[in-house]
Amino acid sequence: MQDVRSVAERVVNNVKRVILGKERAIELVVVALLSRGHILIEDVPGVGKTTLAKTIAKSLGFTFKRMQFTPDLLPSDVTGVTIYNQKTQEFEFRPGPIMAQIVLADEVNRATPKTQSALLEAMEEEQVTVDGITYPLPAPFLVMATQNPIEYEGTFPLPEAQLDRFFLRVNLGYPARPDELHVLEAQQRVHPLTEVGQVADGAEIVAAQAAVRDVYVDRLVREYVVDLARATREHADVYLGASPRGSLSLFRGSQAMAAIRGRDYVIPDDVKALAVSVLSHRVIVSPAARIRSVDTRGIVDEVMEQVPVPGASAA
Repeated sequence: MQDVRSVAERVVNNVKRVILGKERAIELVVVALLSRGHILIEDVPGVGKTTLAKTIAKSLGFTFKRMQFTPDLLPSDVTGVTIYNQKTQEFEFRPGPIMAQIVLADEVNRATPKTQSALLEAMEEEQVTVDGITYPLPAPFLVMATQNPIEYEGTFPLPEAQLDRFFLRVNLGYPARPDELHVLEAQQRVHPLTEVGQVADGAEIVAAQAAVRDVYVDRLVREYVVDLARATREHADVYLGASPRGSLSLFRGSQAMAAIRGRDYVIPDDVKALAVSVLSHRVIVSPAARIRSVDTRGIVDEVMEQVPVPGASAA
């Protein structure tokens, strides 16, 4: 697992030069990438969501495309379109921005549900179908979608089916005062993103993704993952709990977390480190609990306190 750890450290350290004070968020992005999952970045404007995606792409030498989701965006604007070429007298496929290794879907909740659904096949099956023809997406493939959790006017909230396809949810938050001062100094003349170089390549990421799948997960840890997911479904304040896809994402993510920490086996701390990010956006709070301002992250925290940790002795 040292190769996986080396790749992860190189990427995290490189991105940290641009995104200051957000090592935890950067680590979560790397975990999702190694787990072949997709990321929902939910935060207010101006905290570096787009910059994070661009820096990750430059650090890996990946192709990068950005889509600004608006109410008039069409599904074909995402997947691509087939047009007739008069010279060759044949129909040709013009790929859309989804045909990139890292795709930034900016303000994804501003597009109509029809356009949002254009992402579903790409995220789940790593392919798109246009006019009955299926086109594979480049590997590795990562979707980073953003949405503003404050301003909901003129938006179309993501349905549960689409939220469930995001591997984890990341919140950047405002930087600390020293970090924000450093941002002003660093960008006085040139943006640090222009000086970011490539520190890994696609072949290394694909190899790391394969190595992560070989990380050992004991039966007790697997039971702990399932118990956490099931506890969200049985919570009194929950209308809809985490799906089996959520428990599988937590399982895969804990393997990646263990690997980037240099271990070839998962411990409960790996699971606990990811539980809130992986499960909270898959939980729907009941109407009565919503009136009391119950938060899904608080529910997952409460569940982790209640579910026994494997190997821990009773107090």
